[in-house]
Amino acid sequence: MTAHEKAMRPEDITRLFVERSNAGDAAGVAALYEEDAVIAYPPGSRTTGRDAIRRLWEKVLAARPRFEPEQPLPTLVSGDLALTATPPRDGAGARAQVARRQPDGSWLRVLDQPEFLPPGTTP
Repeated sequence: MTAHEKAMRPEDITRLFVERSNAGDAAGVAALYEEDAVIAYPPGSRTTGRDAIRRLWEKVLAARPRFEPEQPLPTLVSGDLALTATPPRDGAGARAQVARRQPDGSWLRVLDQPEFLPPGTTP
């Protein structure tokens, strides 16, 4: 397994996600999540667990999408939990994640809501 840079701040996860996604590294994207993490994707469903998240990203990244960095909103931290969010460039909706500090001081995502849709919008 390739050694990946660890997110030492909750905000690092978004940067690492963009870098790894653009490199086509589904395993590296999945490594940003705890073993039993939940992501609300594809729209209207959930993907649970790091292995399932890796398989999901293998499918998504096979199309070679290009992700652009997004300026994070202020992070809220309470003990070992952090809420991170980024507004998408198109101004529609928002993305939010809950991360947990790991025993080594790094951070991993526990919950990931890639896109909150504006009211009245359906996936």
